Amino acid sequence: MYAVVELSGKQHKVEVDQTLDIDLQKAEKGAKITFENVLLLADGDNVQIGQPYLENASVTAEVMDIVKGEKLSILRFRRRKHSMRKIGHRQKFTKIQIKEIKAG
Repeated sequence: MYAVVELSGKQHKVEVDQTLDIDLQKAEKGAKITFENVLLLADGDNVQIGQPYLENASVTAEVMDIVKGEKLSILRFRRRKHSMRKIGHRQKFTKIQIKEIKAG
């Protein structure tokens, strides 16, 4: 059984016991999050497609940790102007583990 959910404007295919990194959520480590925006639910040959979302379907996940992504280095350079600026960025993510997929 798997589901396609919409999280922060992105679609993720999730299964039970899967871990994934999503955009930073306002939740603490160990908290449970329920996602109501289920677009598709598949259980073998039984496939349900929402218009746009399925009613009474939800995905429950547990927050494992807050992690940081890899470091990005941005370099702005203006030729012949003796001007250069180096910027670094490191995105924060919420690592979750899918616990349950409920069908409506």
